[in-house]
Amino acid sequence: MGTTLITGMGRGIGRELARVLLHRGERVIGTVRHEGSVSAEWADFLAGGQLRMLFLDVRDEASIRKAATQVEEPVDVLVNNAGIIGPQPQSTLDMDFDGFLETLNVNTLGPLRVAQAFLPHLRRAKAAKIVTISSRMGSMSHAKSDRIAYRASKAAVNKVMQGLATDLRSEGIVAVSVHPGWVQTDMGGAGADISVQDSAAGLVALIDRVALEDSGGFFDWQGDRLPF
Repeated sequence: MGTTLITGMGRGIGRELARVLLHRGERVIGTVRHEGSVSAEWADFLAGGQLRMLFLDVRDEASIRKAATQVEEPVDVLVNNAGIIGPQPQSTLDMDFDGFLETLNVNTLGPLRVAQAFLPHLRRAKAAKIVTISSRMGSMSHAKSDRIAYRASKAAVNKVMQGLATDLRSEGIVAVSVHPGWVQTDMGGAGADISVQDSAAGLVALIDRVALEDSGGFFDWQGDRLPF
């Protein structure tokens, strides 16, 4: 039974990924920012030791490194799920620049901070994987400008993951970016076209099968390769 670490497990895709993995017997380490974000639905898994919660903020390197010291076991899969949609406004013609920086801090630098802090745990696993929840909105092939801070942060994290894949390939550690689809979450909204259950099921299937030859790639929730 492998161990999967999921950041931003308090809601949305992170919560559903945890639910899928726990119900099939996997061990999960979830992160949230505050103890009050831990849902009562996890009580039995916590009591049984199958689930463990860590408290960290992906913007705060000290909190991440402190959390990493609390984990002794190897981490087979790191899912960088924590993210934000960004400020209003976020147009190239009308930008909240502080909000833009915050979006980059969370969506781009956050996954790299977490990957670096937990790299010793990944190195102790066999065929470890780093999976970052990105978005097709960040693809350079899409010349759209709405939500430009969010789009830029996801384009940037794709490049960061590609770089991690290059640097870790010789150690057999996979790093990929994944597009979860337009999902019916607080971020995606009720009008989105994919349920969180379908997205999470597809992502878990992708995580299961992604291998070293796929490292550095960008995939959608159904496993299709996407252009950067």
